[in-house]
Amino acid sequence: MAETGFKKWIITITVITASLLELIDTTIVNVALPHIQGNLGATLTDVAWVVTGYAVANVIILPMSGWLGSRFGRKQYFLASIIVFTIVSFLCGNAHTMNELILFRIIQGFAGGGLISTAQAILIETWPREEIGTATALFGLGAVVGPTVGPTIGGWIVENYSWPWIFYVNIPVGALAAFCTITFIRETPKDSSKPVDWWGIILLAITVGSLQTILEKGEDEDWFAKTYILVLSIAAGLGFLLFLWREMSTDHPVVNFSIMRHRSFSVGMVTSFILGFGLYGSVFVFPVFCQNLLGFNAQQTGELLFPGGLCTIVMMPFIGKMLNKGIPAQFMATVGMFLFFVFTNMLSHSTLATGQGDVLIPLLIRGVGMALLFVPLTTLAMADLKGAEVGQGSGLNNMMRQLGGSFGIAVLTTIIHTRQGLHRNNLLVNISPNNPIFTDRLNGYVHAFMARGSSMSDATKMAYQAIEGVVTRQSLLLTYDDAYWLSGLVMLFSIPLLYLQPFKKLKAVTDAH
Repeated sequence: MAETGFKKWIITITVITASLLELIDTTIVNVALPHIQGNLGATLTDVAWVVTGYAVANVIILPMSGWLGSRFGRKQYFLASIIVFTIVSFLCGNAHTMNELILFRIIQGFAGGGLISTAQAILIETWPREEIGTATALFGLGAVVGPTVGPTIGGWIVENYSWPWIFYVNIPVGALAAFCTITFIRETPKDSSKPVDWWGIILLAITVGSLQTILEKGEDEDWFAKTYILVLSIAAGLGFLLFLWREMSTDHPVVNFSIMRHRSFSVGMVTSFILGFGLYGSVFVFPVFCQNLLGFNAQQTGELLFPGGLCTIVMMPFIGKMLNKGIPAQFMATVGMFLFFVFTNMLSHSTLATGQGDVLIPLLIRGVGMALLFVPLTTLAMADLKGAEVGQGSGLNNMMRQLGGSFGIAVLTTIIHTRQGLHRNNLLVNISPNNPIFTDRLNGYVHAFMARGSSMSDATKMAYQAIEGVVTRQSLLLTYDDAYWLSGLVMLFSIPLLYLQPFKKLKAVTDAH
């Protein structure tokens, strides 16, 4: 039964706040990694597991969250996730060794996975069925804006305080969310009579955990050049087949694949993957591009992303209202995918002279596009699910978005690595005494250095070093342009998938009680 009035809105604020804790923590840590590394005396490989451990634990628990909410009661599971996440946030900030921090981040990832999907299920059941678009839009505020503003918040905290505070800020927010959950969210029935599908849980952890680890660490480890990446690949493939067989053959599966009978949901799983690719991939490439090539610091880069996030916030309620009025979600998502392509196409023409003003318009276009994507795609995927299917669907849908993001980052990182070498080789062809443009540039550098008091020999060496710097920067620029272009094409070519989902007036999900 849907809520009304003040209680509806306080529950909405509670679940969005709790989900924001998890979503911001997926990216807020990134800008603090160098500080954590120096403070705890860790290697770059070690400190990377602060991010990887959280992501792996998060994606393992997401598809199980519907079953956990059903078994222990959705309110109780949501409350437990908030409390554990908040306590472990304190432990992360108070960690004295890298091993402690990694362990606490893994526990935080497990708790965070329960927050995001359970929050969405609670929100969908809190709002009346005729306002499903608005409910999805409100949830989308956190899901889209959280990863975007995470680096901004993290950069500001690290610049003005110290890295433990990126975890300590969760404590008062978590405490308030826990109080509101206890006070306002309705109890839900527990279904603890059914046996636990332990084999399903084990196979799910092996499959999803292995896959996420491969995506997180593959590029750093040169993919299959490392034995453990090869072993994890075999484990992921074999584990998936065994998990699928187990869940289809048992009477009480931990993941109910019968919800795939809804065409809107099964296609929605694919479009959620594409959304994750675009959302997390662009959030990954843009900061690296700005800091490595344009010379911005972490806080400046975060501030650049903020107006686009604000644009998404402003657009979300309007998108929800349009859905409620019966405007086909497919049409809005089509516009969103096209706008995302426009955003990447504009940035793919960047130069080394690109400034903050040049990227503002593309980022605003991205902000509008993301609002037009998240709300319609999520609503399409969840529209036909009822009762206990809501929790299962929410978990799987969020898992696919997370995996899409990890896959996107892995693909784009690999492209940046491989294409940089290709572009460098192409540019080096022009480094020849027979090329008048090169000789003019070289002589200009030599004369400039000699004018500052350097000898002919030293000036020539410095001139070649300057040319090397130009080649490196230009090859990186062309590489990032390729990454933007690929991201846009993936989104553009995914538009036909939208029209595999049935056209109909979208309804809210039936209450589970």
